[in-house]
Amino acid sequence: MRNKMLFVCMASVVLASCNDNLVYSDFRPIKNGKWQMDTPVNFEFSELDSTANYNMFINVRNDETYPFSNLFLITEFEYPDGNTIKDTLEYKMAQPTGEWLGKGVGSVKENKLWYKENIVFSQSGVYKVNVFHAMRKNGEVDGLHELDGITDVGLEIEKVPK
Repeated sequence: MRNKMLFVCMASVVLASCNDNLVYSDFRPIKNGKWQMDTPVNFEFSELDSTANYNMFINVRNDETYPFSNLFLITEFEYPDGNTIKDTLEYKMAQPTGEWLGKGVGSVKENKLWYKENIVFSQSGVYKVNVFHAMRKNGEVDGLHELDGITDVGLEIEKVPK
């Protein structure tokens, strides 16, 4: 048992240190795995190197109760000066066979989804990213007020290697 625990600890350290380009990573749990349409997932960060380029990713963890093969998100990216860019994004979450995409063992899968590529944070101050889900059932105009099966939403920022 002790050897297994040691192996798990060592593997965790190795995996955590694999990405030297990672400069920001944060996850927010979704209460009871039920994401409310009007409840954004909010992230704030600052003090990144203004001379470097970065890639941003939205990470989504879902379990087997997620009822769709895709995911629509609305993002708001706010600069320190208040300018905001709003995007509607669609991501594939499952194969046509129903097999989940993403990584993970067991019922929870994590998808690392491209958000912004080769971006420069030239302004000093606090940047904000707000993520909303924008899912609805086929043929219905109104969106789902409660989206099942999303357990966590994260934001990662990686420095682009030179």
